[in-house]
Amino acid sequence: MAAIGDVDEANSAIGVALLHVADADTRAMLGRIQNELFDLGADLATPGEDFAPGEMALRIVPDQIARLEREIDAMNAKLEPLRSFILPGGGAASAHLHLARATVRRAERSAVAAGGINPAALQYINRLSDHIFVLARLVARDEGGDTLWQPGQTRSA
Repeated sequence: MAAIGDVDEANSAIGVALLHVADADTRAMLGRIQNELFDLGADLATPGEDFAPGEMALRIVPDQIARLEREIDAMNAKLEPLRSFILPGGGAASAHLHLARATVRRAERSAVAAGGINPAALQYINRLSDHIFVLARLVARDEGGDTLWQPGQTRSA
């Protein structure tokens, strides 16, 4: 139940991020993800040993993971390589996407801890957090850029 609740919270965080996203392609991408998060919740609600999709069990399937991977690659192609850790934030849309990404990571931890989960669902949720991270960077690019981590910035000599 914890993983299902965390997935629901991630979906809600994406909904808040959408309030700040104007780009139609990004909105469509996030809309697909929100629908898939309901699929994921249904999958998590049906643990077991047989993870084949069927009439009684909605399952995450490899094609959904492959689409996330393609979208990650396409977004990364538009970005400069990451040379430093970045601080979550930036503009409103990217900040909300970073929060959604962190919530997805929590859902992943909850799903792994639950055990008996569809391996494709675990892979999907893992790739989803990376997807949202890259999307947050892409959105931040249009909101003024990433905020880079400055190691030790507040330490005294």
